[in-house]
Amino acid sequence: MKLWIDVEDLFHYAQRVRRPSGIQRLAFEVQRALADLSPDCVRFIRHSKYGTGFCAVPFSQVEALFANLTDHALAAPEPAARQEERVAPPPPLVPSPSRAKRLRRKLLAAMAPEIREPAIRLWIKLIESLHACVDFCAALARYLAPRRPVPPVQQRITDADMAPEHAPDYELDANPGDWLVVLGSPWFEPDFSLRISTHCQRHGLKFAILLYDIIPIRRPEWVDASLRAVFADWFHSVVPLADQVFAISRTTAADVERYERETKFGLRSRVKPVPVGTGFGRPPAPTRTPRLPPPRSYALIVSTIEARKNHLLLFRIWRELSELVPAGELPTLVFAGRVGWQVTDLMQQLENTDWLGGKVRLIDSPSDGELAALYHDCLFTLYPSFYEGWGLPVTESLIYGAPCLAANRTSLPEAGGKLAAYFDPDNLHEAVALVRRYIDAPELLDIWRLRIAREFKPVAWTETAAVMLGVMQDTELERVAAE
Repeated sequence: MKLWIDVEDLFHYAQRVRRPSGIQRLAFEVQRALADLSPDCVRFIRHSKYGTGFCAVPFSQVEALFANLTDHALAAPEPAARQEERVAPPPPLVPSPSRAKRLRRKLLAAMAPEIREPAIRLWIKLIESLHACVDFCAALARYLAPRRPVPPVQQRITDADMAPEHAPDYELDANPGDWLVVLGSPWFEPDFSLRISTHCQRHGLKFAILLYDIIPIRRPEWVDASLRAVFADWFHSVVPLADQVFAISRTTAADVERYERETKFGLRSRVKPVPVGTGFGRPPAPTRTPRLPPPRSYALIVSTIEARKNHLLLFRIWRELSELVPAGELPTLVFAGRVGWQVTDLMQQLENTDWLGGKVRLIDSPSDGELAALYHDCLFTLYPSFYEGWGLPVTESLIYGAPCLAANRTSLPEAGGKLAAYFDPDNLHEAVALVRRYIDAPELLDIWRLRIAREFKPVAWTETAAVMLGVMQDTELERVAAE
């Protein structure tokens, strides 16, 4: 029995984005673990440019591409002495916030009352426009910037490569009883189901797929409408073809089976949850750049800022705490991540309050080294998300020994287990009370950190791979016995 693992989605992703998301990182770790566990039977394949063909590629090319996407895998950690010698960034080309405020107040005070209010509204619109211009220019610069060198396999395989005289190993070696395995996110290809069904029929393959969540079809209010449509079409055409569906949590497995009962889209077997490994590759060295706050002065959330992640609740918590806790005792709230969708109102509220007088900060798109420093140096982390397929920021927090306060919804209690604290993300007063408890009694955080250090048990990615491999081997044994 061979496993033919489709890795085309990673190459497609690398053409558009320079850093891997959680899905790409998780898929790569499982691929590597499967190759380590069973090197003689695991193979990797990509798509031909035209038609529905596959072609085998060595895993070394997959590793090279992934290394190209991860900063810390490409270069050794910078020595501490060099980090300290870094030159501070140049001063901004715009007035400092305090100077701009003073100037604005003087101008408004000099205006007649009947034009002051329209002037304020105009000012807000100008600020919004400026932010939009900055975002556009940054995106355009990233788009036009020369890309780093990528491995030659970044290019699509052409049909010429599929000619008989260059017949790939896949076409020669794929046999009945082998598995075609998808571990990433190949939603970009509209005819993916045709590719899968064609090869399963041609070679007598079984098909296995790993699902991360089905949020676009279960909770469409939290995603872009176009994503919902693309994901729904892909899901309903591909998942019914799977002889085995794996899921990254019991919550996601239950979600899929519940959805099947409601819609009767067709599952060939029960969804099998797998244990999620801990960490990704070699941990990066903490990089304490000038834009990071001082150690133990802040609470942290690591996430793209979007409605589902519920940053709005954290803003409301800090708004309440600013009136209950002396300013010198209230830690800064750090948002580490990029600004996503459906958060226009939140960002406007932050601007209107001057980011709560500086008590809320955004660290936009931190590097892996900066993330390591943020986790290592924070007081505690927060993750108030309404809906998750797993909850990587919760387990990442525990890896660094940082206490985590998380929502008690969906898969987050699976991710944090007994080592995280939980609250109702719809209950502001409960959340405020929990956060204030640890602000008022920091010694509890020290006790909590000792407990994490003593009790947290990392999960090896080989455990994830072993569960998947075992299920597919058992299925093959049942097939052989039936014959």
